[in-house]
Amino acid sequence: MKILKFGGSSVATPQRIQSVIEILKPYLKEEVAIVFSAFGGVTDQLIQISKLALEGNHEYKSKLEQLQKRHLDVVRELVSVQRQSSILAQVKIKVNELEDVLHGVYLVKERTPRTLDYIMSFGERLSAYIIAEVMRDQALAVEYLDARTVIRTDSNYGHAKVDYAITNKQIADHFRHHQDVQIITGFIATAENGETTTLGRSGSDYTAAIFAGALHAKDLEIWTDVDGMMTADPRLVKKAFTVPEMSYEEAMELSHFGAKVIFPATMQPAMINRIPIWIKNTFNPTFKGTKIHADASNGKLIKGISSMSGISLLNVQGSGLLGVVGFSMRLFATLAREKVNVILISQASSEHSICIAVDSHYAQAAKVAIDREFQNEIRNEEVDEVMVEQDLAIVAVVGDGMKQSPGTSGRMFAALGKNGVNVSAIAQGSSERNISAVVRQQDVGKALQALHEAFFLSDRKLLNLFLVGTGLIGNALINMVNEQFSKLAEDNLLEVNVVGIANSKKMLFNEDGLNLKTCLAEMKEKGESMKMSSYVDRMLALNLPNSIFVDCTSSEEVTDCYEAILSGNISVVTPNKKANSGSQQKYNTLRKTAMRRGAKFLYETNVGAGLPVINTLNDLLLSGDKVFSIEGVLSGTLNFIFSNFTEGKKFSEVVKEAKAKGYTEPDPRDDLSGMDVARKILILSRETGLNLELGDIKVENLVPADCQGDISVDQFFKNLEKHDAAFEKLRAKACANQEKLRYKAVLKDGEVKVELGSVKDQHPFYSLSGSDNIILLTTERYHERPMVIRGPGAGAAVTAAGVFADVIRIGHYAK
Repeated sequence: MKILKFGGSSVATPQRIQSVIEILKPYLKEEVAIVFSAFGGVTDQLIQISKLALEGNHEYKSKLEQLQKRHLDVVRELVSVQRQSSILAQVKIKVNELEDVLHGVYLVKERTPRTLDYIMSFGERLSAYIIAEVMRDQALAVEYLDARTVIRTDSNYGHAKVDYAITNKQIADHFRHHQDVQIITGFIATAENGETTTLGRSGSDYTAAIFAGALHAKDLEIWTDVDGMMTADPRLVKKAFTVPEMSYEEAMELSHFGAKVIFPATMQPAMINRIPIWIKNTFNPTFKGTKIHADASNGKLIKGISSMSGISLLNVQGSGLLGVVGFSMRLFATLAREKVNVILISQASSEHSICIAVDSHYAQAAKVAIDREFQNEIRNEEVDEVMVEQDLAIVAVVGDGMKQSPGTSGRMFAALGKNGVNVSAIAQGSSERNISAVVRQQDVGKALQALHEAFFLSDRKLLNLFLVGTGLIGNALINMVNEQFSKLAEDNLLEVNVVGIANSKKMLFNEDGLNLKTCLAEMKEKGESMKMSSYVDRMLALNLPNSIFVDCTSSEEVTDCYEAILSGNISVVTPNKKANSGSQQKYNTLRKTAMRRGAKFLYETNVGAGLPVINTLNDLLLSGDKVFSIEGVLSGTLNFIFSNFTEGKKFSEVVKEAKAKGYTEPDPRDDLSGMDVARKILILSRETGLNLELGDIKVENLVPADCQGDISVDQFFKNLEKHDAAFEKLRAKACANQEKLRYKAVLKDGEVKVELGSVKDQHPFYSLSGSDNIILLTTERYHERPMVIRGPGAGAAVTAAGVFADVIRIGHYAK
């Protein structure tokens, strides 16, 4: 014997009903019984119609007519014309009976739980009857069974308790005398006084389990609209997948904390009789689904992650709790009297406080009851007034594999902590099957995704990128991410999902990830107007795990948002020097914020583009080395100029050549002023631990006085020609001494200067050419022979590569 149950979504339309019948045809060759819920949404409609009647609203009649029409339409579409009239008549009789009850509710303005149960029963009575007649019309040997004739309960309307002794006997007797396949109403039963009762939430599943237990069924199949029990809610975790098998206890834990595929009551009769429960998908009938049984073991530490929203936390604390026998008894007895269900309990070992989680709908009633019960203790300041924390949720990881497996809780809370999810309370049962944590409601999605990644995708990490600045560097970065996506996924187990992009005019978001081949064109065509505060608000509101903000601009407006971004537990990667070369206070604040929030602030490309300068320097310092001096040619532009400023060339012509080749800023004075180099050496100086402001650095400005001020670039070049002789004199003098001119930055003995000087042929700077940068680190370990870092120090491609490397570095940290 197999018991099959089909839910409301499976029979919501005539087309779906016929699909279910096609699924059932092979089963009808063996011994089966089938339980049906009401057509999709009908139970809710019945409750709403009765509410309208209760309120004296005439609209209940039109709603009832619509409900009747829906059921009659199913008959007309699926039953042959010759057999329709008698079936339509029976449907109308049932609806007329319902109408009489609703009219009574309308007249007396009263709807008792008993009456509501009776009203709700019509959903299953109509659906099961119609489906049975449709199947009979297709020459299938079936018979309609009103479960009220065999399931006996108490009179606890709305959630009746089953009398298994009577029920099991009546079911067994019925099946002995009826050979056709039974089409059974779910959800409904009869009390000992003959009145209709309902079995509570997911009552049709429970009905199927009751029949399975009574008939000692081989299998119980619950057909729904998902592929089985998932590792997490697929609406919140897109990478959730079906769990092939799990134990009854695991399924029960998950269902308690919000996994709505199956409910605890359903499993009780199956557990007692060790009947396997299959969760299968009506819309994907060939998929195997999930098997819930006693001997489930697939080696997984965790089987699922679930959540429960709408939670409030009540904290009862005070010195009056310490060592007081019976305090907890009074607390929970008080809540029981108020019919407040306690979902989670957490108590500190100091006995100073007890924390309980309840449904938010009952939080205020619980607080009032507790304050009343302990009013004397509160008056004597032995117990504090109960504090209520709202807008919370519970996330839970569940799995039998946690038993005696060290590190599960560590992995759980590490994943939450790295993503900035604060935990308000924790609970774990002695069975070691469940670890629950109370978090903010707004963090539920991020918490579930982070936990799912930690336990089910631990060998793979998804990074969510938000990029501002789609110029040369930003565009190069987008291309790199696109080109390297597959290689990163395969070799580094990292998936980079670009969620948002923006330039100075437009911004574009897609939580599922932008198409990197078309996103720039799409932003231009469909993007919203860009406002940095709006961009940050959207990024924080999405609240995605492993989020990284990438700033490829040179804007100070963007760097002003770094603190808010880091405070939102979003890491920052940037080649923009403005933040780190601003005030010392801002520099310190950003580091402290990143450290406090567990986010990363990486800026390797602030100095030397893609060269490993800052990381190398920090590694030396972290390992205990001491920096004596830093010397560097830190401007690729100025190095190109002075490398190409040879005999026979005028200085102004070399500067024009550098501009023509794109090495300089649009206004070359921005390079010749030396301020860009000053910012870079300031950042390196601060990395060594010095407290310096930009104004503390001695900077030699290579822009002559008459070339400064508010003049055009063309006028600047005309004026610069007047100084060619002066620059030639400097070059000739250096050449005569067998030296070359280099614009260098030097940190030594706590002082920093940026100036034009000359170096001899033995000096590492002498052979520097093109737009390369070079940095010499003289430290306690690298004293006789300084460490040399040399390579391209400018260009969109190398800078984008350095930014990408920082992104990947954060990905490895997130693991």
